[in-house]
Amino acid sequence: MIVGVDIGTSVTKAQLISRDGRTTPAHEARSTVYTLPGHRVEQDLDDVVGTVETVVRAALADAAQLGDEPAEALALTGQGDGLWLRDATGAPVGRALSWMDGRAADQLDRWTADGTLRALHQRTGVGLFPGSAAPLLAHLAEHEPERLAAAHVAGYCVDAVVQRLTGAVTVDVSDASQPFLDVATRTYDETALELCGLSAHRRLLPDPAPPGTLHRLLPDAARRLGLPAGLPVSAGPFDIPACAFGSGVAEPGDGNLIIGTTLAAQVLDTEPRPAIAEDPAGMLLATPYEGRYLRVMPAMIGTAGLDWLLKLLDVKVEALDALLVQSPPGASGVTALPFLSASGERAPFVDPRARGRFDGLSPLAGRADLVRALCEAVAYSARHCMETLGVTGTVTACGGGARSGEWARIFAGVLGGDLEVCDDAVGIRGAAHVAWRSLGTPADDAAPGAWRARLRTVTAERGLIDHYAEGYAAYRQALDIAREGWSTR
Repeated sequence: MIVGVDIGTSVTKAQLISRDGRTTPAHEARSTVYTLPGHRVEQDLDDVVGTVETVVRAALADAAQLGDEPAEALALTGQGDGLWLRDATGAPVGRALSWMDGRAADQLDRWTADGTLRALHQRTGVGLFPGSAAPLLAHLAEHEPERLAAAHVAGYCVDAVVQRLTGAVTVDVSDASQPFLDVATRTYDETALELCGLSAHRRLLPDPAPPGTLHRLLPDAARRLGLPAGLPVSAGPFDIPACAFGSGVAEPGDGNLIIGTTLAAQVLDTEPRPAIAEDPAGMLLATPYEGRYLRVMPAMIGTAGLDWLLKLLDVKVEALDALLVQSPPGASGVTALPFLSASGERAPFVDPRARGRFDGLSPLAGRADLVRALCEAVAYSARHCMETLGVTGTVTACGGGARSGEWARIFAGVLGGDLEVCDDAVGIRGAAHVAWRSLGTPADDAAPGAWRARLRTVTAERGLIDHYAEGYAAYRQALDIAREGWSTR
């Protein structure tokens, strides 16, 4: 069995998974996210490592449910982007800067104005946003150079945890793809570093681990986790590509939609081609599989905005489906723009000034109409992302939002096709699949397809498809007008 861990932004999860696809219940531990003045969002590495230790020990207590199979490996996935500075021992050099951090928005504005963003996108297929590593590094180089001088490595969440558990200074190729990697060669593009004025800090970037790399648990870390010393540790891919592969994305053109705290749309390709878009947005990711690349649009919107609205309306999330049923398609004329992140938006366009709004309000509008309008707007953004990516195959959906039957119906109607929905922790499944492959015993060889998540089909209804085609056109028009207004701020 594999001990799988998903290190989310605020919640770390762990569960056991066997080669025949069986899993134990997921155990969770919350980590602290510090939201500070100046649009700063930070995390503490020691706290995050502590959550990993807590959930792994809890998951191991369930081993009897899988017949006490021995642990073959510890497989890690987790949040991407941000900036996790460490010294040579793995100790943090200050708190980690979260992918939600907005302190580097001014740097991004300068790179937009001088053409750096477009030039970088043309070289690496990357679309930067305030919480990505490049603007955060540039911000620290300007405002806190002593932190970079004290650091030995500038990486991401998963490789920071891996260094603490194994001593390895490494990075998965999916994380390294953002923002300086030539994904075709899996090496850093020195010109990309030069464009960002960061060539002097190249020493902080570890070379990506080759496919199939495994690390080994240090004795002290093994003791804290309750695992054998020397157990293989698989590091990555990070959570977005892990969800794609855990959901069963396998053929070029297949798409995956993660309806989580943020909304991430992705499409598999056999060529390292970025999405064709007017804006330098999105990601082009190398993956653990040779000849497989992911085009990704990771929006800042998602269930976090819905959580904000439900809290404002004093409604429990368990009431979501009932509320959606109370409001008709089109939300009785109420419409929304769903951009409720303090960092603005990063896909399928980048604008740190992007903000949400509701239109069409009247005394007749109720709570259900507001909730449905926001859910429809998030689905419209998903279609905008998928169209930009060029999806042509089956679309799977996962994440907390996909578990809502009514919201999934909205997504299917807006996207104009059936959705194959996964209800379990597909990120952990994706990480486990990579671990088995790295061990030289691919899961598909032992039990073809068994390890994959079970899917349920949400049918796209003709009436909803026609209705939402008109709603999507109106959404795009409202978005274009709003973007003109944001640009004048």
